[in-house]
Amino acid sequence: MRKLKQLLTSPETTTALAEEMVKSRSFWADARIRFFKNKMAVFSVFMLGFLVLFSIFGNVLSQWTYEEIDWSLLGKIKEEGGPSLANGHYFGVDELGRDLYARVVQGSRTSLLVGFVAGILSVILGSTIGAVAAFYGGRTDQFIMGAYTITLAIPYIIFFVVWQAFFGRSLSQMIIVMIIMNWTSGLLIVRGQVRMLKNREFVDAARMLGMSDFTIIARHILPNMLWVIIIYMSLTIPEAIMTESLVSFLGVGIQEPNTSWGALISEGASTMTFGTTWQLAYPAIFFVIAQVSLFYIGDGLRDALDPKER
Repeated sequence: MRKLKQLLTSPETTTALAEEMVKSRSFWADARIRFFKNKMAVFSVFMLGFLVLFSIFGNVLSQWTYEEIDWSLLGKIKEEGGPSLANGHYFGVDELGRDLYARVVQGSRTSLLVGFVAGILSVILGSTIGAVAAFYGGRTDQFIMGAYTITLAIPYIIFFVVWQAFFGRSLSQMIIVMIIMNWTSGLLIVRGQVRMLKNREFVDAARMLGMSDFTIIARHILPNMLWVIIIYMSLTIPEAIMTESLVSFLGVGIQEPNTSWGALISEGASTMTFGTTWQLAYPAIFFVIAQVSLFYIGDGLRDALDPKER
């Protein structure tokens, strides 16, 4: 008994047990540990969390609504429209006398909502269609890849303008049109992965158990590619925010009085000649923080979830 105790408490045995515990960690537990070792990715998570909280609860600190006009400052943006705590305009006002802080809160809410909803749904849709194309192959694959090629050939801005001419400009319509134009996100990479997985033993076993093709795709193939989908999703969300900001900057995005980062940056750029740098600086700062944070989070997830890094 004493010898057994000495054997279990010896340095060699302790080291061997520790190594075995490391090897036996699950994929997701190992990925979580490696992600939290990436300091920039963790810091970016906190920064993105701050932006989300700001967009949800920022109006609590505002003394003005995003569409309310301060008539005392209308036409005086250059002289008295700068940031001030005295009149409650923390970020100043725009050329119409509207509180810029409240409008940045509203713009953050719009841009983040469009980016996350359109980005996530686009990847889910593209991944599912890519899995179906690879699983069935043949004419199904040819038809889907033909639709993929046609979608890439359609000019994004022109489609945006035509869609809005028929269905109007609203937040929901913007999300819908972005999903339609970005449904190809993740399609090719998932298609390639499914081609490798569809002939594996666990898929054959599922067929022998009488499972339908949809069940096999939903329960066995896509879950095995979840890490790929998450990585691609983390890269698509900032692209969706960038796209929304671009179309809003060009004036074909969100309709007044609603706003977004792109629309605010466009308004700020148009008034730069008056010396109102704050109208451009504040939305631009929030936009840059969101983009940098999301890209660092994407890099952290890619490093953490890549099986080759285990």
